[in-house]
Amino acid sequence: MSAYDAATMSEFDLGAMMRQAQVLREQMETMQKSLDKEIVEGTAGGGMVKARASGTQQILSIELAPAALQEDREMLQDLIVAAVNNALERSKALTQQKVGSLLPPGLLGPGGIPGL
Repeated sequence: MSAYDAATMSEFDLGAMMRQAQVLREQMETMQKSLDKEIVEGTAGGGMVKARASGTQQILSIELAPAALQEDREMLQDLIVAAVNNALERSKALTQQKVGSLLPPGLLGPGGIPGL
């Protein structure tokens, strides 16, 4: 194989890799749009406080049961924080699941996606 053939082969492989990266980027954009429409719910206090979040980790709503309003202020604040954190954890898990489905098996380590 001549040096020209080796260079041509390398360029071809690079081109295929670039096309693959473009397809993955398009899939990620589509997934991001679909995650924005997905809703997860976190709860605290046996359901007295519910927080809803999108798949893109945006808090959409907080619902307080009448019983939650009978709690003291500090307890209610703690319940709200716990429900929001629960919703965000579920949203991150959903994101990892969706992103993981786009990648070849074994590409992500046991820690999942860094930062999520």
